[in-house]
Amino acid sequence: MSARDKIESIFESVVHRNPGESEFHQAVREVLDSIVPALDKHSEYAEAKIIERICEPERQIIFRVPWEDDLGEVHINRGFRVEFNSALGPYKGGLRFHPSVYLGIVKFLGFEQLFKNALTGMPIGGGKGGSDFDPRGRSEREVMRFCQSFMTELYRHIGEYTDVPAGDIGVGAREIGYLFGQYKRITNRYESAVLTGKGLSYGGAQVRREATGYGAVFFADEMLQVNGDSLDGKRVVVSGSGNVAIYAIEKVHQLGGTVVACSDSSGYIRDDRGIDLETLKHLKEVRRERIGEYATARPHASFVAGASVWEVPCQVAIPSATQNEISEADAVTLVAQGCTLVVEGANMPTTPQAVRIFAEAGVRFAPGKAANAGGVAASALEMQQNASRDSWTFAHSEQRLREIMRDIHARCYATAEEYGMPGNYAAGANIDGFRMVAEAMLAHGLI
Repeated sequence: MSARDKIESIFESVVHRNPGESEFHQAVREVLDSIVPALDKHSEYAEAKIIERICEPERQIIFRVPWEDDLGEVHINRGFRVEFNSALGPYKGGLRFHPSVYLGIVKFLGFEQLFKNALTGMPIGGGKGGSDFDPRGRSEREVMRFCQSFMTELYRHIGEYTDVPAGDIGVGAREIGYLFGQYKRITNRYESAVLTGKGLSYGGAQVRREATGYGAVFFADEMLQVNGDSLDGKRVVVSGSGNVAIYAIEKVHQLGGTVVACSDSSGYIRDDRGIDLETLKHLKEVRRERIGEYATARPHASFVAGASVWEVPCQVAIPSATQNEISEADAVTLVAQGCTLVVEGANMPTTPQAVRIFAEAGVRFAPGKAANAGGVAASALEMQQNASRDSWTFAHSEQRLREIMRDIHARCYATAEEYGMPGNYAAGANIDGFRMVAEAMLAHGLI
C-alpha cells in the first residue's frame, strides 16, 4: 500500500471513530496530507503504527462542573481535558472557557498543540482542555465559584510532571489565579509549575501574557527577512481583540508596521491612523467592553457591526480570534486587495479552502502550530523558572522568546526545503513536528 493510500485509510478510520468532530477531522486531515513525504522516507513509522497512535489521545477526560450563581441558581457545565500525547514530556496546553467548547474542539486543539509544542524544542507533550462555561457577563464571584468547582475535579488529573494547563480563550490571569488557589487548597502543595500564565506576584513569568502575540509577529518578521523585507511601513490587519491580538498589535507597532483594524464577535473597528493601544487595552482588559466602544473613544475611527474584518485592505493579515474565521471568500478578498502574508495567531483560523486560495495566489502562509507557538514556549520558560525558583527580567524573557521563534522559523523553512517544498511553512511545520514526536514514540516502545 502506498503512503498516500495508507493516509487515506487512517483518515477514514479517524472519522469513523470520532463522529461529528469536524474540527478534529480538519486538523488531522491537514497534518496527514503534509506528512506523506515523511512516510515515504521512513517506513518504520508505518510499521510501528505511529500515525494511528498519534491520532488517538492517550486520555480523554469529561466531567460535570456544578456551580451556583449570585442569585442562588445552580448551573451545570461540562469540563474536558484531553491528554493527547506525552512522548516529549508532560502534557501541556491551555484551558478554554467558551460556549462553543465540546469534545471535538478540545481534541482538535490538543492535536495541534502536540506538534506546536514539539516545534518549540522544549520537553513538553500536547494536551488541551476547557469548558462550555461562558465567563462573559458573570461577576467576579461567579467566575471564582466556577473555577473552584472546575479544579475540584481537574486537580486529580494534573501535576508538574503529568499535565500542566495554561490559559486560552476565556481563561486569563484572573481565572488561572482562582484555579491555582483551589489546586493549592485541595492538594496542600505549593506546586508553582502545575499551571502557567500565573500572576507575577505568585510565580508567573515576564512576557507570558504577551508571548503568543509577540511570537506571531516575530515569526512574520522572520518570513519577511527571508526576502530582505521587514514589517516597517506595512499595513496590517489583526482579527480579534483579546490577549493574542492586543500584543500582536503592540509588537507590529514596535517594529514599524501599522495595524489599521481589529475585531470581536460584534464586528470590527477601523482606524487608519493606527489602532491606539492604550484605548484598546483599557477597553478590553479593564472595562471588558465590546469593540464598538473604541469608536466612541476615538471618533475618527469607525465601527462596522456584523462584518468581516478581512474586508479591510492590508499587506499582512494576522488572524488571532478563533478557528475557521478566514473563509474562502475572505481569502479571495484579501488576495484581491494586495495581502501578501498571512500569519496565524489563533489555532487553525484559516479554512482549507482559504489556504488553497493563498497558495494559488503566491501568498506566504504560516500555520498556527508554528506561528503562535510563542505562548506555549513562554509557558515552558515559566515552568523552568518555577522549577529553579528563579525569575527573569522582561528583556531577557523577550530575547529568549525571539530566539525560539527564530529557531522555529528556521526549522520549518529548512524542512520544507529538505522535502522539496520550498516556502511551504505548513508542510515544514507538520513534518518537523511529526518527526520529533514519532522518533520519541519509537524510542519508548509500544506504549
